[in-house]
Amino acid sequence: MKYVDEFRDPLAAKALLREIDAASVRLGASADRPIQIMEVCGGHTHAIFRYALKDLIPPAIEFVHGPGCPVCVLPMGRVDDAIAIAQQPGVTFTTFGDAMRVPGSKASLLQARAEGADVRMVYSPLDALALAAANPDRHVVFFALGFETTMPSTALTVLEAERRGIGNFSLFCNHITIVPTLRAILDAPQMGIAGFIGPGHVAMIIGTAPFEFIAQHYRRPLVVSGFEPTDLLQSLLMVLRQIEQGRAEIENQYARLVDARGNAVAQAAIARVFELRDRFEWRGLGSIEHSGVRMCEAYARFDAERLFALPAARVADPPGCQCAEVLTGAIKPRQCRVFGNACTPQTPLGALMVSSEGACAAYYQFARREPAALS
Repeated sequence: MKYVDEFRDPLAAKALLREIDAASVRLGASADRPIQIMEVCGGHTHAIFRYALKDLIPPAIEFVHGPGCPVCVLPMGRVDDAIAIAQQPGVTFTTFGDAMRVPGSKASLLQARAEGADVRMVYSPLDALALAAANPDRHVVFFALGFETTMPSTALTVLEAERRGIGNFSLFCNHITIVPTLRAILDAPQMGIAGFIGPGHVAMIIGTAPFEFIAQHYRRPLVVSGFEPTDLLQSLLMVLRQIEQGRAEIENQYARLVDARGNAVAQAAIARVFELRDRFEWRGLGSIEHSGVRMCEAYARFDAERLFALPAARVADPPGCQCAEVLTGAIKPRQCRVFGNACTPQTPLGALMVSSEGACAAYYQFARREPAALS
């Protein structure tokens, strides 16, 4: 395949769906006892809803939405810290657009901007660096978010700031790592996930090798997937075939962009600028060892956490908000008590309703009118 429309070919999708249905029958699955497959990446969740894949697969198979949306797993206390930085005199705080409306304990960055803080939306950390270069009288902070997918661009921006001698630039680092998170899910009590559709964008950076522990230690299959409809259907079929054959391997459906070694240049930039934290707090998952990164001592001058005094408080989710249960796959978004009423994209209580990759936002946009039996 060379063109995107080939990955959306209805005939190819129908052929894959027939094979998926046959595999589910051979496995003896049913709607009452479905095979649970977790798609780790929020981009996959969005694609599943956009193309109605969850309604096309047999009811004997259930997609479980994983914690692969970095904005969604950001705890409220870290949003409060970001607002505290943005409210400092002389600071311009920059962020990606979907993080502006994520609620903290009292407000969002968007509300902080309305109250006078200099908060600006950017499309990349280089945009923030350009602002710093053009405004030497301001200190520009970039809200660094994302898994290993976005770490390289942030790291390379810090290296560029160092090269150009731009001293009025720093990061508020909230980058997170995927492997410890999956380990925490697999170690959870009553974990019923039979297999995983792995994150293609993360694998482009780290490769497929870091996922081997899932197959070797937990005996679960994982297939790294692309993001088009036939990518996801083929990946699902590959997972089902492994289950049927009693195999547990790490396979790569997204071979056109991913290999076992990943991107060595990106990995080198990450290793130069960042180091693992001992622990990092995740919304819905709690504190997970070595699941986040911080700035290395050599780049402390670019570290907003070292430059500003922060509240650094742990904040519980609002009453009624069930983001934690959604993030861990315990419930579907529409089973949340506040979904679609107190919590909407216009008035979000939790980050899952804000981010374009959030499961609640996907349900609200694509599936809120579907019959309850299909959820």
